[in-house]
Amino acid sequence: MAPLAAGVTGLVLAAGAGVRAGGPKALRHGADGTPWLATVVGALRAGGCAQVVVALGAESERARPLVPGPARVVEVPDAATGLSASLRAGLAAVDAGTIAVLVALVDEPGLPAAAVRRIAASAAPDALVRAGYTGRPGHPVLLGREHLAAVAAAAVGDRGAGPYLAAHGARLVECGDLWDGRDVDGPPG
Repeated sequence: MAPLAAGVTGLVLAAGAGVRAGGPKALRHGADGTPWLATVVGALRAGGCAQVVVALGAESERARPLVPGPARVVEVPDAATGLSASLRAGLAAVDAGTIAVLVALVDEPGLPAAAVRRIAASAAPDALVRAGYTGRPGHPVLLGREHLAAVAAAAVGDRGAGPYLAAHGARLVECGDLWDGRDVDGPPG
């Protein structure tokens, strides 16, 4: 499938240690054996992202082989400080030609390409968009280039772009007709 916009970069946040999940979610697989990393990267590519960056931290040497090409891996050396470290590292790795970054989480392996397409359709340098599920904000999130530095500066600890998006009136695009938008927490089982 041809990209929706050559300037949309997908970013998968997958650097966490997954303490509550019993280990890094970047190492998890679906019931069919497909790595969650491959599933989420595949949804971003099929949804129109021209490039995909994957932020890895905890056990990155084990997770790196699970990342399908041509996705690019960025290491997050301070991943233990929280989600914000993954977001900052991923945003810093985005190419100069990127118009907008579409952020997804590794622990949302149910993300359909249709939701990615719906959110990516709003790509613009000033875009601030997040998927909604029956009005509840979730992922993916679209960050226009004009906001990347400010989002990175505002992200601290285990808080990502959410507070920035709320403070700057991010537009909510309903995706509840496509899937439930829930992340998978807890140990595998």
